Amino acid sequence: MIRVAVAGAAGRMGRALVQAIDAAEGLTLGAGFEHESSSALGQDAGELAAVGNLGVVVSSDPIAEIDSFDVVIDFTTPAATLGLAQVCADANKAMVIGTTGFSEEQLQILRAHQDKIAMFTSPNMSLGVNLLFQLVARAAQALGDSVDVEVVEAHHRDKIDAPSGTAVRIGEVLAEALGRDLTTDAVYGRQGITGARNRNTIGFSTIRGGDIVGEHTVLFAAEGERLEITHRAQSRSNFAQGALRAVSFVSGKPPGWYSMDDLLT
Repeated sequence: MIRVAVAGAAGRMGRALVQAIDAAEGLTLGAGFEHESSSALGQDAGELAAVGNLGVVVSSDPIAEIDSFDVVIDFTTPAATLGLAQVCADANKAMVIGTTGFSEEQLQILRAHQDKIAMFTSPNMSLGVNLLFQLVARAAQALGDSVDVEVVEAHHRDKIDAPSGTAVRIGEVLAEALGRDLTTDAVYGRQGITGARNRNTIGFSTIRGGDIVGEHTVLFAAEGERLEITHRAQSRSNFAQGALRAVSFVSGKPPGWYSMDDLLT
């Protein structure tokens, strides 16, 4: 039985993870974490997720709960993830990380722990989205410079980073397939007299509103036709199920940096 901790246990994604763990075979909830000012501290994580009392009290101190879990799932914020990663590295606990919005400096700090623990990271845990990455690469390779490419993403009003980590990953896939440099060719929104579109541009548009779980569309616009590849998440359960597959995959693995590509191959 793999004991799983959930960081951000009182949030929307955290509650979906607790529900999924409770229903899964071979997994059990070992701990739940929240930030120090959360009103959920001291409450039962199962009750917060509407699955009943699980005997797991939400805590703000991962060190105090370090013997209660084998793997932690973290969908929180870059700063919180970095703090938890240090705790896990010191205690030899594996991590599944769905947090997005890391700066390059923060990502380097996170990667430094891969020599000590198994770290599974993905900007999107959905299996469908990871298939989207493959389809986008194939389309970009086939169409090449005959099309203009744009990435449009939409999420709920409370998402704090833009564009989404998934959209950024799509941009990286496009840049690799088309032989472009995302640092110079990306355009994040437009305003005013922008002039004609540069063929090398990889455009990004961001929508934030309501309770949109997550939508990503890659648009290939040519003369006389347009190809669109879209993924729409209708609930957080698909992200949760992908994260649980990652837990099972990374549990017992030697230290290293793992991704959905490793899981799916």
